Amino acid sequence: MDAVAARTAAAYDLVIFDCDGVLVDSEALSCTCLLRQLQRHGIDLGLDAVLDRFLGRSITAVADYFHALDRAMPAAFTAELRTLVRKSFADSLQAMADVESVLRSLKIAYCVASSSDIERVNFSLELTGLTALFAGRVFTAQMVRSGKPAPDLFLYAAASLAAEPARTLVIEDSVSGVQAGKAAGMTVWGFVGGSHYASRDGRALLAAAGADQVFDRMADLRFN
Repeated sequence: MDAVAARTAAAYDLVIFDCDGVLVDSEALSCTCLLRQLQRHGIDLGLDAVLDRFLGRSITAVADYFHALDRAMPAAFTAELRTLVRKSFADSLQAMADVESVLRSLKIAYCVASSSDIERVNFSLELTGLTALFAGRVFTAQMVRSGKPAPDLFLYAAASLAAEPARTLVIEDSVSGVQAGKAAGMTVWGFVGGSHYASRDGRALLAAAGADQVFDRMADLRFN
């Protein structure tokens, strides 16, 4: 599609970026790690099912899934998963194409709001050279009562940066993230340029979740 500048920059005071699958191409890596960790504990969902159930969600969603199976999530599960993810990221994580130049070109405030924990977000930004671009503007699900698809995280980020929800734009790659942004009363643009959408119809998924528009190249994120 043409540049995603359907509205001028004057329409927004803040842009909120998700991290995984938006700033960094991490979703396929992290969901593969989660798949392996679930298999270690006798749960074999398949990668597509892991993507469908847990993409854009915090570790609480995994704990809830164990609970639905009448099982407690093993005490070591989160730490073991963190180790797998850190190794995978250290070996393979890349920033999304053109995201750094887009961030440097923005003339309005922006931040990151992620379902991942603060350690993982900071690690991802450090590995991809984006840390300095988000200094003091990193928000995670740990900071609020309810993670995505609840609106809490986006509302907290906007309030922290003195932005009204109606003048906030969210860039999200997951159904739960799109739902969270819309529940917060924000404009949401769905992004499907990550490798986890290589064989999945991300446009249809995010449009059905309520995305105001969907795009697949970060370089298209320009404001008139």
